[in-house]
Amino acid sequence: MKIVKVNDLVSIKRSIESGTTEQLAVVKEIISDIRSSGDNALRDYTEKFDRIKLDSFLVTESEINEAYGKIDAEFISIVREAADNIRRFHEKQLRPSWMTTEENGSILGQKITPLDSVGVYVPGGTAAYPSSVLMNVIPAQVAGVRRIVMVSPPDSGGKLPAAVLVAAKEAGVKEIYKVGGAQAIGALAYGTESIAAVDKITGPGNIFVALAKREVFGDVDIDMIAGPSEIAIIADDTARADEVAADLLSQAEHDPRACSVLVTPSPQLAEEVAAEVEKQLAELPRKDIASKSIADFGVIYVTSSLEEAVETVNQLAPEHLEILTENGIELLGKIRHAGAIFIGRYSSEPVGDYFAGPNHVLPTNGTARFSSPLNVDDFQKKSSVVIYSEKALKENGEKIAKFARMEGLEAHARAVELRLKNQ
Repeated sequence: MKIVKVNDLVSIKRSIESGTTEQLAVVKEIISDIRSSGDNALRDYTEKFDRIKLDSFLVTESEINEAYGKIDAEFISIVREAADNIRRFHEKQLRPSWMTTEENGSILGQKITPLDSVGVYVPGGTAAYPSSVLMNVIPAQVAGVRRIVMVSPPDSGGKLPAAVLVAAKEAGVKEIYKVGGAQAIGALAYGTESIAAVDKITGPGNIFVALAKREVFGDVDIDMIAGPSEIAIIADDTARADEVAADLLSQAEHDPRACSVLVTPSPQLAEEVAAEVEKQLAELPRKDIASKSIADFGVIYVTSSLEEAVETVNQLAPEHLEILTENGIELLGKIRHAGAIFIGRYSSEPVGDYFAGPNHVLPTNGTARFSSPLNVDDFQKKSSVVIYSEKALKENGEKIAKFARMEGLEAHARAVELRLKNQ
């Protein structure tokens, strides 16, 4: 890894989610075809991109039972425990509706209502992501969403990964479809004969999925347009170089454009970590991916102090932040921008990815400056409630009418004044 002074700080933003003109044109055409031809278009695109011809997209109970037969009991137990941890964490995010009565007798409040339906996209390809199922489905369930639909691209045999199906079953998903890509996003957004439309789409995917989510946004809600994974680590001389290097590589192996950053006031640690990264890279099964990530987006910043290290991280606004310092908890209040914060040597980032409970769907590409992890609020909407009293209208009606006329809205003013006159 390259070691630089912090005054050479560069942005970790990597704008791949905008796509090319050609990619966007493909996505627009796919969505248009889904809207006009429904299941027929879904079948055509599934055959074209996934190389499988399907008569039905719905995953059957026998397929789920078959998946359980392929997964060992220990992993199923781990999934259940992880799901319990995730559920307990997100249950603490629930907020009730509320009402308050003013002195003049008016009642004001906020009504919280879960979304009716949500579609969860789970990536396919060469890997299976049961953790993605849990992190997207469980907050929606806790929020009270009545219909949760999962979609994922089938393999060449027309199947979904066994681990994904097991996670979906354990999470309580009752509606699973073997369809992926931009065509799946179009189906969720606008509906087909087989798949009814939803109100919101969450979950990661490739560039075509990301572009499709952006294209349908407005007709439905989406969670975010996520970029490649990121980790930043603040560490001092008390940190172990081998552990820091391992944590940096845990993100580098995700994607060639993943970003791994160490920020430290210790020149000695910087040198030791750089050497450890190279040593551990040689032994990684995904070393080709991780090596490119480290070469292009891996960097160690040496700062003059721990305070400067904190400010550097706040400028980067990383997706994941680890604090590996002598008194890491003391730095927590100074961190303003980070998607998830892991403090102490036993809080390695993968703990949060799979098991601890907080959501691993996090803002990337510097958007932690203004965005939050996926949470229960993302699956609910809020309605204001106004029950204005006669006394309140008498006290404030003329003020309201004057405000309306200030904006040139005479009918607004008259709607209030008529009630004052009719008393």
